[in-house]
Amino acid sequence: MKRWLKAAAIAIGLLLLVILFGYLWMTHRGPRLTLATSLGPYSHAQTTALLLPFSDRAGTVTRVAEYDGGSDELARQVASKTYAWDVVDMELPDAVTACHQGLLEPIDAATLPAGPDGAPASQDFVTSAIGPCWVGSVVYSQIIAYDPRRFASVPPAALADFFDLTKFPGPRALRRTSGKFNLEMALLADGVPPGEVYATLSTPEGIARALTKLDTLGTSLVWSTNNDPPAKMIASGGAAFAMVLNGDIFDTATHQGRLGVIWDRQLYELDVFAIPKGNPKRAMAMDFVRYATQADRLGAVANWVPYGPARKSALPYVGENPDLQIEMAPYLPTTPEHFATAFAIDDEWWRLHGADVDALWQAWLAKGK
Repeated sequence: MKRWLKAAAIAIGLLLLVILFGYLWMTHRGPRLTLATSLGPYSHAQTTALLLPFSDRAGTVTRVAEYDGGSDELARQVASKTYAWDVVDMELPDAVTACHQGLLEPIDAATLPAGPDGAPASQDFVTSAIGPCWVGSVVYSQIIAYDPRRFASVPPAALADFFDLTKFPGPRALRRTSGKFNLEMALLADGVPPGEVYATLSTPEGIARALTKLDTLGTSLVWSTNNDPPAKMIASGGAAFAMVLNGDIFDTATHQGRLGVIWDRQLYELDVFAIPKGNPKRAMAMDFVRYATQADRLGAVANWVPYGPARKSALPYVGENPDLQIEMAPYLPTTPEHFATAFAIDDEWWRLHGADVDALWQAWLAKGK
C-alpha cells in the first residue's frame, strides 16, 4: 500500500507540473522553448533538472512536447518551416538518420561547456556522444541479466558465461527482431577485439561467425517478446539469462525483485539533444543544449532515472533518487566499474549496412532458430 501511495503521489506531482507548464505557457509573453521528448519519468527528470532551472536562469518559459521517435514529424516541420519543437531529445539511431537527411542543425563541439576540471567537452563525453548534429544526454545499454536464485554459489561475471552451458545451464533469452546487439554480443563473446567488431561484421564470414556463436546455444536459446519481456522471463523462471535494457534492472529492483547483472561488454547507445534545421530559435535552443549538457545538470537527471550521464565528469553529481531514496550509481551504465569494458553501438554502421544484415538475420531465423 505504501508503494502504491508513493506511486500515486509521483503521478499527481507529474500532473501538477504539466498543469503549471501549461498555465505559464499560455500567460507568459516572453521567449518560449519547447523540448520534444518521451513523456513519463524521463520527461519529469528533464523538467526538474533541466527545464525549470533553465527557465529561471534565462527568463524563458519552457515546456515539453511528446516525441515518439523517428523523423517523419521532424521532416514535416522542417519542410513547412512550422516549428513546434525547438530541441529534440532523440535516440542516437534516429539522430544519425535525421542528420543525414539534413533535418538537424550542425553543432560545434568547441562551443560546449568544459568539464569542472577544465577538460574540453571532446574529452569529457563518452564515445559517440558528440556528432555533427547532436550532443549526448544520457547513456542506456543492453546488458546480460541472470537469475540469482539459480547461481547463488558461483554467480556468472563475464559475457562469456552467457555461452557456458555446462557451468551455467538454463535457457538464454534474446530478442529476435533484429541482429543488432545479438551479433555484436556474439562476436565479443567469441573473442573479437572491440575495435574489430564492425570490420568483422562487414564481411559474410564475420556474419557467419556471429551466427555460429549463437548456434552454440542450441535449444537453450529462447526468444523474449513484448508480452513476455526478458526481465519477466527471468523472474518467472522461464530464462536463466537474458539480454535486458539496463533500466529494467532498476525497475525490477524498485518493485521488490532482484536480477543478477553482468556489466561486462554492455552494449550502449545514447539519447542526444538535436535542433531542427532552420528553427528560428536555434540560438536559444543551443543555449539550452549547452546548459543541459553541463556536468552538474546531467548528474541531476541521473538522480531521477537510471541512465548514465553522457559526460564522465557528471558522476560526482549523482546521488539518491529524490522520490525513492535509492542510491542511483549502482544502476548507471557509466560508472567506472560498469563502463570499463563497455562497447559503443555504431549506429552509422547500422544505417549503412542494416538492410543487408537483416536479410541474413532473417534467413538464419528461417532455419528454425
